[in-house]
Amino acid sequence: MASRDATDEEAASRPGGRPRDAALDEAIILATRARLVRDGYSLMTIGDIASDAKVSRPTLYRRWRTKFDLVVDALDYGFRKQRDSYTVDLSRMAPREAFTEAVRRLDPAYFNPDAMVLMGNFAGEAIRTPELLEIVREHAVEPRVALVENVLTQLQASGAVRDGIDKHTIATLCFGSYFAAFHRGDDKDGIPAAVVAVLWPSIATPPA
Repeated sequence: MASRDATDEEAASRPGGRPRDAALDEAIILATRARLVRDGYSLMTIGDIASDAKVSRPTLYRRWRTKFDLVVDALDYGFRKQRDSYTVDLSRMAPREAFTEAVRRLDPAYFNPDAMVLMGNFAGEAIRTPELLEIVREHAVEPRVALVENVLTQLQASGAVRDGIDKHTIATLCFGSYFAAFHRGDDKDGIPAAVVAVLWPSIATPPA
């Protein structure tokens, strides 16, 4: 075991080498995301991830020095994939439709159906690994709620939404609706339209 650990440490510290294989990197990232769902951060191991991705531990360590670094990239991978899946330009939509689509993109499971389980696992690490929850906020929460706030700002500029509304609280309420639906066992598909139906009359600029 000692020689195995030494090999891993040597691989982690050795710079340079052949160019990284993007397909291999993605296989490791996907294996990490799957392990996060099944085992959670504390229980998952580098050895399990390497085995799942069908790579050696030194191969993995040449790319990521620690489990934490790997998880950070795995989180960022998911949000980038979600962002790349957006195909509708909100600026070309009618105001209420744009707001509805922004609320739809708040869904943690928009790209990954296991995202709610992941979020629960990360919340469970708040005491053991508090820095992990900060990474989740940075990579998975703030970009989503910021999207809603930005859309509301644009709708204010166009005159479709009233000035003086609390955009932060509105975005937070919309985000929280997905967690409430998950815990209540409700269907999440109807959340955007239902939430906007409640909020829109109170934020939209009244007709002249």
